[in-house]
Amino acid sequence: MSIPKSEFIWFNGNFVPWDEAKIHVLSHVLHYGSSAFEGIRAYQTPKGPAVLGLEPHVKRLFRTCKIITMPIPYSQEEISQAILQTVSRNNHDSCYIRPLVFRGYNMLGVNPLNCPVEMIIATWEWGAYLGAEAIEKGVDVGVSSWRRMAPDTHPSMAKVGGNYVNSQLVVMEAKRHGYVEGIVLDIYGYVSEGSGENIFIILDGKVYTPPLGNSILSGITRAFAITMLEEKGYKVVEQQIPREMLYIADEIFFTGTAAEITPVKTVDGLTVGNGSRGPITEQIQSEFFAIITGQVADRFGWLTLVK
Repeated sequence: MSIPKSEFIWFNGNFVPWDEAKIHVLSHVLHYGSSAFEGIRAYQTPKGPAVLGLEPHVKRLFRTCKIITMPIPYSQEEISQAILQTVSRNNHDSCYIRPLVFRGYNMLGVNPLNCPVEMIIATWEWGAYLGAEAIEKGVDVGVSSWRRMAPDTHPSMAKVGGNYVNSQLVVMEAKRHGYVEGIVLDIYGYVSEGSGENIFIILDGKVYTPPLGNSILSGITRAFAITMLEEKGYKVVEQQIPREMLYIADEIFFTGTAAEITPVKTVDGLTVGNGSRGPITEQIQSEFFAIITGQVADRFGWLTLVK
């Protein structure tokens, strides 16, 4: 699906027309993957468009850049305001938001430190990441032959562009096999996450999700899901999850900014539960969408109004 153009992109502190937001072909990021990014959504609410998880997303962006020694030349408050301004400038009621920090053009070589740090914020209208029917009916997934990066190789807690070569391989393999998405194991064979989503597994009334030590990204929507589950009295266990647990689960769902909360229908051709969205998944999903669209009060303070 091609990206629908918006009018402006925030580029190094200025708004430029969409088609004029360009970089040099010898920019460091193109050759060595030296970028950090976030995926954020704004939703239409009765009070106007509101950005979901603005503060934790911006905080994670800064933490990623700290991990890879790529200091952002703006404050967290400046970036938060720039995100809100970009949504407003493009007149979105709801949209996807992509802040991207990257090493630009100066010297070419693996060492990035002599290349300037640049930043863009783009927004565009974007629907359900895994398909319009996925939210209700669920998706078919397969366990990938590719593994997540080993500890002390790539920083899995950092949302770094270079890490997503691994995710590309996972999702392309899944598509070749007829699946919507792939599930990745860590180097020890334990469940890690999807190519771009965190994963939750429900078995006998308990909810399980892999811990940070299983090479997962510390997802913002993952944290939201845990908050809602615990509020409703469900025990959420963060532990290593063996692959076979996927096959006997009563329910499985993905979380992520793009995927939102999406149930899993089958894994490796084996039906999850009764083959449709399970009751706990539906309960959390309904509560999530009610909050982010303003149908119920934002009691957790997740939303930031654009205006």
